[in-house]
Amino acid sequence: MAAELPTQDRLNLDESPTKQENGKAWLWTFVARRFTVFAVRATREATALETFLTEKFAGVVICDRAKRYWQVGRLPWCWAHWKRDFLAMIDGGNPRSKGLGERLRHMTCVLFEHWADYRAGRISRAALVRRMGPVRRKVERLLLQGMQSGSQKVRGTCRELYEHRQWLWTFLHQEGIEPTNNAGERSLRHAVIWRKLSFGTQSVAGSRFVETMLTVIETCRQQRRSAFSFITAAVEAHLAHQSAPSLLPGV
Repeated sequence: MAAELPTQDRLNLDESPTKQENGKAWLWTFVARRFTVFAVRATREATALETFLTEKFAGVVICDRAKRYWQVGRLPWCWAHWKRDFLAMIDGGNPRSKGLGERLRHMTCVLFEHWADYRAGRISRAALVRRMGPVRRKVERLLLQGMQSGSQKVRGTCRELYEHRQWLWTFLHQEGIEPTNNAGERSLRHAVIWRKLSFGTQSVAGSRFVETMLTVIETCRQQRRSAFSFITAAVEAHLAHQSAPSLLPGV
């Protein structure tokens, strides 16, 4: 299934720390429309993207603002992550930064209200784009103000956001893209619970087994299939020296 990742038009990516042979490792998730691929790698660096996406990937990657993803160049940034950064401005102790954070957080809440109306079918896509016009202009003005902040951290955050502001609004220009990376974070939820209960793996072979099982379970959930039935069929096929069933839609 990993070989199908470069052919996808969009992917939600995320990663979480884990352990392999008592050393630190990273559990990556690649969420496509109809399937998910998990991979345990020793690094959090962008080499994992080069391995799985390759130069053939022409889609977009929905992610947080980590610079390891920037090489893809088509990055709808997750607004839920920015909301947390705006909360950090509010809690930072600087009165001016607090005011800026409060205004940015308010505009983020307005953005999500409009998105919720669109998702629920209460407004059209044209209406969503129209409503977001004032939100976008206000956010970008606030970011310009933040670039003059007395706080170096706030200046850096606002400059990064403003200079890459096109990645903030991809969901308005490309249908099917969401303003959050919820799909990526949801796919990691069960994997994180597993890690907390198992403390990782003790070998490379153990990591490959975990990758496979997490991929099967999450993909079956996406496709509303029974993971137990799929695994049973795969084992039966192996014992009968037959081809295993496929998790790829339409195969």
